[in-house]
Amino acid sequence: MTVLLEDVFVTEGIPQYTFVKPPNYNDIFLDIRKAGKPVIIEGQSGTGKTTTAKKTIEQLGIFQKLTYLTARKSTDIEEIIKLTATRPTGCFIIDDFHRLPEKTQTELADIAKLAAEEGGESKLPKLVIIGINQVGTNLIHLVPDIAKRCGIHRIQPGSKEIISDLIERGCNKLHIKINDIETLYAESKGDYWLTQHLCQAVCLMNDIIEEQTQEKEIFYNIQKLRESVVNKLESAYYNAVKEFCRGKRFRASNDPYYKLLKKVASQDSSIVDLNALANSDESVRGSINNIKEKRLNILLETKPLTARHFYYNSQTKYFAIEDPALFYFIKHLNWERLRIDCGFRNDEKEYEFDIAISFAGENRQLAKFIAEQFEILDAQVFFDEHYEVNFLGKAWSEQFKRIFSNDSRLVVCLLDKYHKDKLWPTFERECFLPRVDEGAVIPIYLDDTKFVGIPSDIVGITYHFDLSKQGWQDEVTNEIVFKVMEKLEKM
Repeated sequence: MTVLLEDVFVTEGIPQYTFVKPPNYNDIFLDIRKAGKPVIIEGQSGTGKTTTAKKTIEQLGIFQKLTYLTARKSTDIEEIIKLTATRPTGCFIIDDFHRLPEKTQTELADIAKLAAEEGGESKLPKLVIIGINQVGTNLIHLVPDIAKRCGIHRIQPGSKEIISDLIERGCNKLHIKINDIETLYAESKGDYWLTQHLCQAVCLMNDIIEEQTQEKEIFYNIQKLRESVVNKLESAYYNAVKEFCRGKRFRASNDPYYKLLKKVASQDSSIVDLNALANSDESVRGSINNIKEKRLNILLETKPLTARHFYYNSQTKYFAIEDPALFYFIKHLNWERLRIDCGFRNDEKEYEFDIAISFAGENRQLAKFIAEQFEILDAQVFFDEHYEVNFLGKAWSEQFKRIFSNDSRLVVCLLDKYHKDKLWPTFERECFLPRVDEGAVIPIYLDDTKFVGIPSDIVGITYHFDLSKQGWQDEVTNEIVFKVMEKLEKM
């Protein structure tokens, strides 16, 4: 039977001819072979976590007793939850563990702990848990004494020798010789999946779709190869990338998601700690800090297309692109073309915040509600208690001066007698008063108090806040939030 290209260099599923063992394969093998011992395999996408686990189980001859479940399928999630309740015997691979609800993660961790304590005599399920980086660390956090009882492994990228072996196995099967294997290794950086994909693309560029009757040497240009792969991936990923970059509610100035993704594309790993990423680069710090707490989760929850391709944990602040093809695609994307296609404009001035809210402590509940509604509508909002962690060790006075004077597109001020008399609101007012003439200050008049520097004919919003009034939240949303957002969208 003729051997087909797609069966040799495999971009989906488990390779039959070109599987190579990662450097720590034997360590993983021993832990999976150990009866009762839970195993955790973590690493970024494309490293072959699932393939390695299945190959190990296949080598042990227990493949027919294996149940594979992934948190990417709703039906499988139901089975995983059922597993935590019934605790059947057998071997279970739990893939995409990081996507499971925390309650389910904790229950699986408890099973793993008990199974490890009972050892070879355990009648509990043998668990092989697979997920992105830090899955082992997160499990230890859930069940602190689990570390010494589990085998925790991170799949290591292939060395030059291992990747060369993979390529040569495929070449031998197809009776071809790919010229310049070293450049393919440099392009893939030891990523097993990407190596498979690049080799398949090289073959297609040379009209190789099946094994040859006699050995044939084939050549490629790395730039053309890269363009070929990216063009092929565009139909699958461009719309998802564009949806992510435009955010939940598009505005020409609302580009923090674009800036985040462009920055991630410049990293070596497809999994990043947003706290570390923000602190490492001042040019994206504001954008990342403004979306990492709530807005990024809101985007992924409200746009299913983005949730299929991007993962974020707001507790750990880890952002991940789990599909290696997507990560390769964004690394070689034309970002200027995307910016224009998204409709973002090149502002002369960059603002850290769309809106900064100035208020007295007596109106904190109102201010907090307004801030939360702006965030739901995908605006970058400065509300002091949301940023206490970011500004630890810094003087509030300096931060307030910077934000209310320069770094917010609009200032929404809740004006009343408390705002006039209190120290901090007065300081904030002094910072933003020079911007009144620019039309950048929107006063919310909570009572009839007059303020020097805010002319009585400045158009604002009059709203008499009554916390005891039923339905005040809907009133605030309609009378304040939507009107301010309409103003913001026209700027």
